[in-house]
Order: sequence, then structure tokens, then C-alpha cells
Amino acid sequence: MGGKWKGLILFSLAEGPLRFGELRRTIAGISERVLIRQLRELESCGLLHREVYHQVPPKVEYSLTAFGRSLNEAMAPLGQWGEDHMERIEAVS
Repeated sequence: MGGKWKGLILFSLAEGPLRFGELRRTIAGISERVLIRQLRELESCGLLHREVYHQVPPKVEYSLTAFGRSLNEAMAPLGQWGEDHMERIEAVS
């Protein structure tokens, strides 16, 4: 779970499946290349499911697995801590 993007990806998918473009718009500042790499790593760890719909145009959705949802639940208190202390964190940065 290293890096600054993986947690944001997991939190973005907490509400349900998202297509690649939707996910990229949800996470400000992430490049397409980095998002692709992070999604592949999360999928290989078993945290994400990638569903490919064979249609024209092609459609791919990403969703959390049960393992990913359990990690999101474990990380929720840390996310809340960050929101509660955002002013102080930004002041230090």
C-alpha cells in the first residue's frame, strides 16, 4: 500500500464501481500513466476487480473486492484523522 495514490483510489471506489475516466476525474493531480500503474498493482494484490465489457466502444469498470473493502474499512479512521487535522497538515506542508 505504498505511495500517495493507492489510498485515494480505494476511497474513490468505496461508493461503487467506476470507469477509468471517472476515476481519473475523481483523483485530482494523478496522471493517466500513474493511475494505470497503480490500478494494475492494486488488482495484482487482490484489492481491485477489473471488469471488461466486450462492447463497442470498450468499457472497463474497476471495483473493490471484499479484501479491498476490508482494507478501506481499516483505513477509514486514518482518513477521518486527516480530515480533522487538515488545516494543521496543510500548514506544515
